[in-house]
This record gives sequence, structure tokens and C-alpha cells, in this order.
Amino acid sequence: MKYFTRTIAALLLVLTLATLPARAQSMLRDAETEAFLREISDPIFVAAGLTPQSVQMYLIGDPSINAFVAGGQNIFIFTGLWDEADDVNQLLGVIAHETGHITGGHLARIGDAYAKAGSYSILSMVLGAAAMIAGSPDAGMGILMAGQNAAQRSVLAYSRVQESSADQAGASFLEGIEVSGNGLIEFFEKLRQQEILSQINQDPYIRTHPLTSQRILRLQGRVETSPYKDTPIRADWQDKFERLKAKMKGYLDPPVRTLRTYPLSDTSITARYARVYAYHKQVNFDLAFAEAEHLIAAEPNNPYFYEIYGQILFENGRVVEALVPFEKAASLAPNQPLILTAYGQALIARDDPDNMTIALPILERATRLDPSNTFAWFNLARIYAWKEMPAMADLATAERFFAAGVGGQAMIHARRALGGLKVGTPQWLRAQDILAVTEPIFEKQQRKQRRKRRFSFTTGTNIQ
Repeated sequence: MKYFTRTIAALLLVLTLATLPARAQSMLRDAETEAFLREISDPIFVAAGLTPQSVQMYLIGDPSINAFVAGGQNIFIFTGLWDEADDVNQLLGVIAHETGHITGGHLARIGDAYAKAGSYSILSMVLGAAAMIAGSPDAGMGILMAGQNAAQRSVLAYSRVQESSADQAGASFLEGIEVSGNGLIEFFEKLRQQEILSQINQDPYIRTHPLTSQRILRLQGRVETSPYKDTPIRADWQDKFERLKAKMKGYLDPPVRTLRTYPLSDTSITARYARVYAYHKQVNFDLAFAEAEHLIAAEPNNPYFYEIYGQILFENGRVVEALVPFEKAASLAPNQPLILTAYGQALIARDDPDNMTIALPILERATRLDPSNTFAWFNLARIYAWKEMPAMADLATAERFFAAGVGGQAMIHARRALGGLKVGTPQWLRAQDILAVTEPIFEKQQRKQRRKRRFSFTTGTNIQ
């Protein structure tokens, strides 16, 4: 499936995004990648004493080598870090380290950093950077991120004590799942050369996670005592890791680079997976189809291979043909909301009455599994409107804006929905919930705007 730009409510995003360099970064979503991250990280969270469902993981499309924790129990991983890691144990080590920041309560002490930032008004900067503007649902939501170096150092630079503490905790969590901690050490060693670079040329991970020889030696001492220090890498995890690295390269890198990295002489599934995305980006559909067909023939029960095949057909205008592989993908992965969303989108693309009826429960299930999926909410609203269910269409639209962090629009549509929903039903209660959250925020914004207008009137200032 293509990577959907993920829409995350501003209340969840918070903090760190504003300190990233202002360039083409985006939240990426992919069913297969998210499933894999869950598979390898949930055991770490359990070992750390956390409830896996309470920890959210996000993938940021950016070549920088970086990862961080923000807004509570939210771990952000850059595609650049994934690409830099040589094996799955290095990725696991970083996840375990970031989990150590969560269990150590390090973010709770970030108030001191706010004080140091002073006149930079970090909170306003972050909220502004995290604001998501509702545009074309098909294009997704843009995420505005900008930062200032002084604020970045104040807010994100953990102390060496906290970093070392997270190292030790991460090593303990890896030991708890019987995985060698050597991966974390190896990854740190790869980054040590970065420390000699000027700050402007360093990857963000170095600036926000300062490495020292003493810190690495201490971690090495901890890992050496582990009974699992020489445990081999899990072959199944490594295979999935390599496939997803290839998939990311195919999706993010220029096709020429991808095809150079994975030449035609390489007929492995991993190489074909990279090439299918490269050919798709080149709009070379015949070659993309051929690679997808090879993948399906090799693994006929892999839902993600059917997903990309359906996507290529759909984007090539062969909507009816795309329904078959999408349906197969959904049957093989009925709990993957992104696959269900793609299938639902294909079903309603031609406004066929029968397909609209089929798509309704599919998209309803997608939104139940993933309430933050604004694309699914948008298509669900289309079905409700087509079926002349205006109150439900308004509620779905309210949900879409609520998930996108656009409180004013969420409030407006929730109010409209209440006018047509039966009192006391789950849908009516949900519209009430959305209003309960958005109305106070909207009213506060309105009061602020009125004060600005009064100030403008009394001083003669022209407020643009």
C-alpha cells in the first residue's frame, strides 16, 4: 500500500516536531511497517512494564538519522535511521533506548528546558508548528515543522545522565526479551564519527543524544554481562527488516538510485519489492505489474503484495480490476485499517450502488480500528452522504477534522450532526464528546480574537 501522510491531532503531536529542520518531512503510514514495528517493539514495552497499546510509534519520512520520544509515550523513528541500521538488532536497540526515556520519566523534567528557552516562547512555536491545515483529503494533511537551534538544545538535549540511564534501561529490556544488546552498541559506534562534525552537519540524533566514550564503555560493560550477548539475530525479523528497508528505498529514493541498489540481476523478494515501487514511481506500470506478480507467485498469502498490486491497478485507472487484489489483501489482513481503507476507496471510486453498500461496513471497521485515519473518515462521509444520511455524514466529517486537530471545523460538523441524531445513541454521545473537547478551545480562541480587535480599535493598530 502507498504511504499515507498520517494526520495526528495537535494534542498528541506536541513538543519535538517543531525542532526539526524545516524541510519536506511527513508522517508516513504503511500497514506492513506498522505491523512489523508492533511485532518487534511490543515485547520491549512489556519487558519495560508498559502497556503496549499505550505506546504509539510513528514513522517520519526524513533521511536524517534520528529517533525521539515526545508527548508522553510516543516514539518517533526517522526513515533515515532505519536506512542507516545494518540489521534489526540495531533498530531494536534504538527502540529499547527510547523506551528507557519513557520509563525514566525524562520528559517529565523537560520543564527546565522551557525555562531556559525563555523568550523563544517554545509552546507557541510548537503548537504553531504542529498545526495541521485541512486541505484535500486525497493529498493528506501537511505538517508544518520549524525550529530554532537554541530552543532545540534547550528542549531536546537530554543530559548525559539521562542518556546513560536510558542506555542501561534499554539493555535491560533487550535482555528481558532475550536479544543481544550489541546492536545498540554497534549503532552508537556507527555514529561516533558524527561527533567530530560541526553541529550544522551532524545528524539530529547526535545533537539530541550526545555520545561519549565513557557512556559507550559503560553500555559495553552492561551488555558483556548479559547471557544473551551472543544470541544470533532472529532470522524472520531480519528478513522483514530488509524487506521494509527495500520498500522504503523504493518509495522514497529516486527510481534510478533504487534500481542501481537493486539491479535486475537480483531476483530476491527484497529486490523485487524495491523495484516494484521504483517502477511505480516511474509510471512504468508494465514492469511494476511484472514485479508484483512475481511477488504474489512467491508468497500467495502475503496481503501486502496484493495491496501494492491493487494500488498499481487503481492508480493506472483500472479500478474494477483493482478490487480483486484489494479484496484479497483485506481478507488476508482483516485487522489492517490502511488496507481496509484502500479497499473501501476503490469500492466507492465509481459511485456504484452495490459497491457503496459493500464499502460501508469496511470503512466503518477501518475507523473503529484506527480513529485517527482521516482518509477513511472522508470516504465514510461520502458514503453516508450518497446514502442520504446527512447526520452520519456530518459526524464522520467531524471525526475527520477532530483527528486532524482542526477543532473549529470538528465543532461545526458535530453540532450539525446532533440535529439529526437520535438522543442517547452512541453516535449522539460521540458528537457530544467532540463538542465537549472542541467548544472550550474554540471559545477561548474567539475571546482572544475579540481582545485583539478591541486592542486594535483603541490603539488604531491595523491587524492584518
